[in-house]
Amino acid sequence: MADDPQTPPSDLSNARIADLFDELGDLYELDGAVVHRVMAYRNGAKAMRDAPRSIAALTRAGTVTELPGIGKTLAEKLEALLTTGEIPALTKLRAKIPDGLRMITRLPGLGPKRAKRLHAELGIDGPEALRAAIADQRIRALSGFGPKSEEKLLAALDAAGDDLSGPKRELLSKALPIAEQLVAELRDRGAAVGVHRVEIAGSARRQADSVHDLDLIATADDAEGLVEIFASSELIDDVHRRGTNGASANTHTGLSVDLRVVAPDQFGNLLQHFTGSKAHNVAIREAAVKRGLHVSEYGILDDATGETERFATEEEVYARLGLPWIPPELRENRGELQLERVPKLIELEDLRGDLHMHTTASDGRGSIRDMVDAARALGHEYIAITDHSASHGFGDHVTPDQLRATIEEVRRLNDELDDFTVLAGSEVNILTDGSLDYDDELLAELDWVVASVHTAFGSDPTGRIIAACEHPSVDVIAHPTGRLIEKRTAYDLDVDAMIEAAARTGTFLEINGSPRRRDLHDVHARQAKDAGVLLVIDSDAHGPETQENVRWGIATARRAWLGPDDVANTRPWPALRKLRKGGR
Repeated sequence: MADDPQTPPSDLSNARIADLFDELGDLYELDGAVVHRVMAYRNGAKAMRDAPRSIAALTRAGTVTELPGIGKTLAEKLEALLTTGEIPALTKLRAKIPDGLRMITRLPGLGPKRAKRLHAELGIDGPEALRAAIADQRIRALSGFGPKSEEKLLAALDAAGDDLSGPKRELLSKALPIAEQLVAELRDRGAAVGVHRVEIAGSARRQADSVHDLDLIATADDAEGLVEIFASSELIDDVHRRGTNGASANTHTGLSVDLRVVAPDQFGNLLQHFTGSKAHNVAIREAAVKRGLHVSEYGILDDATGETERFATEEEVYARLGLPWIPPELRENRGELQLERVPKLIELEDLRGDLHMHTTASDGRGSIRDMVDAARALGHEYIAITDHSASHGFGDHVTPDQLRATIEEVRRLNDELDDFTVLAGSEVNILTDGSLDYDDELLAELDWVVASVHTAFGSDPTGRIIAACEHPSVDVIAHPTGRLIEKRTAYDLDVDAMIEAAARTGTFLEINGSPRRRDLHDVHARQAKDAGVLLVIDSDAHGPETQENVRWGIATARRAWLGPDDVANTRPWPALRKLRKGGR
């Protein structure tokens, strides 16, 4: 369980406060509270964690309720926390619910609802009891679990070890905007101290799925002055190390940030070194040693001359090593050092359309017209409306008659638009027998058919997806592996078999831009490209503003070495339409 606050209440970070409200939501769910109360605390915790300014300061100023998701009840609990150091409701629930029970809810694929059932039916109250029940094969006897569930839970326990405090990494979509704000502030305010360059390094620059921390590299005439500007930023909560040439701090979201300020002629060396990855840098060092060179953040030592060369740019670093400049997304030691010429990677501006999004007809927050307006603002030429189908499983589905009404609405809207195309589509559920949950006649009326697994994840996802690929109306398999980054592992899916089926049938595979998904993973997307499968990059938007999620799909595509020609929706709709099965 989370310990009681050890720091003065007014000094609590946003991340720490959010952790307490997340815990409160989890304990309410374990206690059987109505779902609306549980979601209120989880949504509030998310708002607190994402806030770039101090929640404590906003609470003291009486403006915290201006944040979406924080109402009067949560504000009162924040005031109690900052005044007394505790939330009374949380204290009561901690005394009522076993410590270990919430710990196991953090295991991927378990969660409060399933953990509550294990506790009620098997008396499991923590990691040790869970491990014992797995060893005795008692969990598989419960409906909805089974031997594979036991295997996955045991693997999750082994991976967590003694630490079940939750994910240690932050989604790139949360971390990168903070880094970009800090860079912009240092460039702006740093003009007073002669700043030259400020850049993001680390896994954030490589556009990884998630990051452990942030690295910023800078050069300035007055390094100590730039460090002071960094430390005084409103985005920074706590500075725990400061020197004349750098500092380490935490943001209000709890993310660790390191700033390093170097001389201009060493900037390229440091930026290359701290961008990584570790595997890429090790491979570079090993290759360089064979040429009598030794590479480090300080420069390149030449054995022949005994001199250490320093470089102002990364291009010069790579050129000295006999390499072309390698885009950060490729620096994972997956063959990039063998490149004679770096491939042209896809850019955000290459996308012509977005082929997966939801409206208020299912679980979205905008009308078709709202989604059109947002897409046009992004420069797109077409979108597909793909609301959830009849057996989505979460109550936000579209009946066959409602889908027919959507088709008619789309047709009418297209008559009004002369420079934009709206496609009538659906995200159909792949049922446990591999069939789809609309009849073939209705599917044939659609302009675009997305198929995905949304229910019964453990029921032969490979066979179901292959069957969907073989359906003549299915254009693309959405978020194919079902993973949720730092939250849920992929289905037990034979990716090789899925890619073979997609290549054989001419089915597209999706890179889902939702920052929690980014599915296909970049390794699998590159594998699909090599097999001749075309990828589609979609937003999976559930509101007009989240169409910008395609940014994260592009990031994954670049990490997969994809160029514009490898992605189907870089083409105008008439050209893409001809690539559908049978050129439909």
